[in-house]
Amino acid sequence: MVVDGLADARMDRAFMALADPIRRAIVARLSHGPATVNELAEPFDITKQAVSKHIQVLEQAGFVTRTRDAQRRPVHLDAAALEALTAWIDRYRL
Repeated sequence: MVVDGLADARMDRAFMALADPIRRAIVARLSHGPATVNELAEPFDITKQAVSKHIQVLEQAGFVTRTRDAQRRPVHLDAAALEALTAWIDRYRL
């Protein structure tokens, strides 16, 4: 069986990103709309820097993007990335 190394690495990053409960909570929050790092940090007892690192992991996995809106840098969920994981999982359902 030949495995696409690039696709395999992308899938590994995606599942590793979602393995952390804080990152899953961030994804859940972003499913309701964009938010700033400050807004995403509110429910957690961790520093904003730690939240930023979690966001970086989600960015590297392709789940979120950041834009600039004047002084704000909102984080946006890329639902298509979640759909790609769902499609991969669906291939193995019985």
